[in-house]
Amino acid sequence: MNQESNSRGMSLVKKGKRGIVAAVFSRAGLVILLLALQVLLLIGIFQRFEPYIPHIYSLSILLNSLIVLYLLNSSFDPTAKITWLIIILVFPAFGALLFLYTQQDIGHRALKARALQLIKETKHIIPQSQQTMEQLRHVSPGAAALANYVSRSGCYPIYQNTQVTYFPIGEDKFEALLKELEQAKQFIFLEYFIINEGIMWGQVLEILARKVQEGVDVRVMYDGTCEFSALPHNYPKRLKQLGIQCKAFAPITPFVSTHYNYRDHRKILVIDGKVGFTGGVNLADEYINRHERFGHWKDTAVMLKGEAVRSFTLMFLQMWSMEEKEPVFEPYIQVPKALNIHANGFVMPYGDCPLDSYKVGEQVYIDLLNRAERYVHIMTPYLILDGEMENAIKFAAERGVDVRIILPGIPDKKIPYALALTHYASLLSSGVKLYEYTPGFVHAKNFVVDDREAVVGTINLDYRSLYHHFECAAYMYGVDCISDVEQDFLDTQEKCRAVTVQSLAHASPARRITGYIMKVFAPLL
Repeated sequence: MNQESNSRGMSLVKKGKRGIVAAVFSRAGLVILLLALQVLLLIGIFQRFEPYIPHIYSLSILLNSLIVLYLLNSSFDPTAKITWLIIILVFPAFGALLFLYTQQDIGHRALKARALQLIKETKHIIPQSQQTMEQLRHVSPGAAALANYVSRSGCYPIYQNTQVTYFPIGEDKFEALLKELEQAKQFIFLEYFIINEGIMWGQVLEILARKVQEGVDVRVMYDGTCEFSALPHNYPKRLKQLGIQCKAFAPITPFVSTHYNYRDHRKILVIDGKVGFTGGVNLADEYINRHERFGHWKDTAVMLKGEAVRSFTLMFLQMWSMEEKEPVFEPYIQVPKALNIHANGFVMPYGDCPLDSYKVGEQVYIDLLNRAERYVHIMTPYLILDGEMENAIKFAAERGVDVRIILPGIPDKKIPYALALTHYASLLSSGVKLYEYTPGFVHAKNFVVDDREAVVGTINLDYRSLYHHFECAAYMYGVDCISDVEQDFLDTQEKCRAVTVQSLAHASPARRITGYIMKVFAPLL
């Protein structure tokens, strides 16, 4: 009995240490650490040149003035401009230097160049069917225009003959995922923001290891932050021993770099080019409610079968090829043989790269809001909006569109929860209806519009997803499962509490104050 108690105690100690490490190397922790290191460095420089401080201060005023003029005349998002102006005002000695540092692409010049090169080289690798585009234009000129915009940013054709299955909960996706993995014959590509050892990943890994022995090409890719919060640093080597190719995207190193701002937030699973998954569900036990962290975990996903899977295959290979000298695409993105699927509607998988000039994730959402006639129903875990997105949501409601947003009732992070509150009053005043999921945490990223269009993917309504992450999603028009997406929204709403002007008055002072303060830094977090 004592031995069992000691074992449990040691387990708790390990979990506690892991929690501390995860907190230190979380996104907010890394931002604070990098800022602290930079401030200490600058302080050291000032101390070294103390006799010249008056001259340095005069130069800093001149530099700050030039940076302010630059910001006011730049194409920066207006909210980000305000953030930097406040930082320069509050930290006149360091603010301008910090701004210049973040604009120098330190640590990710090579990544940016390589990402843009791959996008350019694969821009037309999957030709757009003009017949499909003409049919979409005939049905909906607005949807066709949106497809044209998305195709400008990369190789994202719109397809027909793609069957889509919607999963209203992570457990349903997991069950289907296991069945489809068992059918793999040629290749399995997995790209996930989070992979964590446990029941979910354990069952997936068991199949992957078996499939490798059958001659299947298995590749796994996860974001580098997992090495601090979930997986050991040598995990790719461990999987290699099983015959599985594995990479961590942008692993964290001691080098102080703005590179860490760009994370691979995508969730892609492709099997033989015939079956593809995306959505909010990562490969960790909380996503299937086998490990409770923030109450009941509400998440969603979609499974594609048909030609549109080719785009997810290409997206994976683009990311996989970031460090490959001679990337190979063609054999994997050809239309698989014996693929004879007939389905209603149009499907367009697409990605969003933070290193190009397109804000695809945000613009797709805004376009849906602007074209909506009856309703826009949204699920999102975070609500940290720039001015453009907030205005689009409010404008839709003010036009008479029924705009509803479901958010978490139990947050996973206190700062985003507080920042969401800062938008509530403004949205409510325009007629937007807000709901919080009382059983727990909503991690779904869904838009559904007028029973005709929907987006399910990885793109949150926050700065990180819209500006700083590699993301992906599936846009759907006239697809049969859109009714399932809408019904799931209505069913979830039944488990929510409505946010009202009266309920806002009872929000905790700590949440209010945190939101007010952190809103200044929201574009940087």
